[in-house]
Amino acid sequence: MNSYVNMGVGAFLGTVFVLMSVSIASEGIFHSEVPEKEGFAIIAAEGASEAGGDAQAEVEVDIKPLLAAADATAGATVFKKCASCHTAEKGGPNKVGPNLWGVVERPIASHEGFSYSAGMKTFAEANKTWTYDHLSFFVEAPKKHVPGTAMGFAGVKKPDERANLIAWLREQSDSPVALPDVSAAAAPAAGGEAAKPATEGEAAKPATEAAPAQ
Repeated sequence: MNSYVNMGVGAFLGTVFVLMSVSIASEGIFHSEVPEKEGFAIIAAEGASEAGGDAQAEVEVDIKPLLAAADATAGATVFKKCASCHTAEKGGPNKVGPNLWGVVERPIASHEGFSYSAGMKTFAEANKTWTYDHLSFFVEAPKKHVPGTAMGFAGVKKPDERANLIAWLREQSDSPVALPDVSAAAAPAAGGEAAKPATEGEAAKPATEAAPAQ
């Protein structure tokens, strides 16, 4: 009996010894040292992408020089982005947004029969009409240019598309407002930023009398 116990214990100890030996040998063969310096260290600057995006968004494009070469026919295509909320024909109905016939240089928040948001009414108190600049900035980023507006449109970000759209809207009038005199326009601010009109006194004045709001 004792001999069988001794044989079992010996077999068990032998198995344990073999397993330990294999483990030690494997560690010695396949072990690799941790490098002192990582081969590829990717460190993302915290908030870098957001900062870059904000900086780009702050650059305001002066739309007036682009209007001289704008394609009003192409602007009609761009207007399809707006057609779900606006009409532009004379006497057209108000939809989610007001009818846009004669909108260039029309008094802000003045279209008959449309209920404007508090944000737009506040904006109208400081800014007289929809100048080319105001239209461009508003179409680019409605909620940024008019805080509190109910307009949820994401905006037309490409300057050439905005110029085409505004050129087309200009033609939707009994008496289209003259295009701005680029030669007399103020030079953009340093860094390529255009001065953004914020008050009635700072807003660009129309070259001719604006058509009355329809």
